Amino acid sequence: MRTTYTVESVTSGHPDKICDQISDAILDEYLKKDTHSRVAVESFGSHGLLVVGGEVTSRGEIEAGEIAQKIYRDIGYADNLKVVTNIIRQSPDIAQGVDTGGAGDQGIMYGYATAETPEFLPRAVSLAHKFTKGLEDLRRNDSECSWLGPDGKSQVTMHDGKLSAVLISCQHSDSISQPEIKEILLRKLIHPVTGDLSGIEVLVNPTGKFVIGGFTADTGLTGRKIMVDTYGGLIPHGGGAFSGKDPTKVDRSAAYMARYAAKNIVANGLAKDCMVSVAYAIGRAEPLMVHAETSDGKDLGKLVSEKFDFRPQAIIERLNLRRPIYLSTASYGHFGKPDLPWEEVISL
Repeated sequence: MRTTYTVESVTSGHPDKICDQISDAILDEYLKKDTHSRVAVESFGSHGLLVVGGEVTSRGEIEAGEIAQKIYRDIGYADNLKVVTNIIRQSPDIAQGVDTGGAGDQGIMYGYATAETPEFLPRAVSLAHKFTKGLEDLRRNDSECSWLGPDGKSQVTMHDGKLSAVLISCQHSDSISQPEIKEILLRKLIHPVTGDLSGIEVLVNPTGKFVIGGFTADTGLTGRKIMVDTYGGLIPHGGGAFSGKDPTKVDRSAAYMARYAAKNIVANGLAKDCMVSVAYAIGRAEPLMVHAETSDGKDLGKLVSEKFDFRPQAIIERLNLRRPIYLSTASYGHFGKPDLPWEEVISL
């Protein structure tokens, strides 16, 4: 891994993350009604308008617009959204391959783990999520921080294994000054997360103002925060987003399985870090490739192939993925949360 790098995280109220949560809430609702629902739903939000579209095959019926409005309110926004939905049936050309247990698309997926933190994530990734999740916790639970808005970002820079810079951008009311914001966040968020701040550059709202946020300030789109969702850009990414996709979509389920394999390699003491990569052809169950390696070049591909079955149906069954668990993944990363099935540690 590089010696100098920067990663970011965003709050649940960031426009792209609003869309991810809406898409995954719709997926969860379909899975509650029919565990074998096929779902591929995208959301787009912009200045009072939300568009939800995609392809679904399910025995269940849901009200996508009502779900979207509820998620928007739960995140913390009070303005009215005009919601347009356009959800149609999944293409039978795709379905014929998936019905027999094949992959729902071609693609390459990656999973990674490192012994650097208790979450088995790079330290910068873990810190960035702690800052943004901390912003939300303060907004919801601390009366001294009632000025915080739902939108926000963090950024963490590491140099030679040490934290060198922290950036926090947070939506806020017009009634509080920037010096007050920085003082409160240093005391209640940044210092508790990092400890000693000696030699660390701290930036808070570097533009000087962040009153307007969410869809009022910017557009949002499902799947536009794939690096925030995964490993901060520190390892490769196949390009496929997760949110709004049921587990027959290997973009999602195979990335989870790759993380599961990598984490268990590290958790069992077989390596200090591990990157797993897998590739598929649409409609075919057997992967075209399964590979695993460590940062020092050790090849663990044979071990991973022996211990983990990467066929789509096998992944779904091993991780029990036909459940409404996906909304919880749609903010603050898909990895490192102990209650998710691909985070379970097993004996190898």
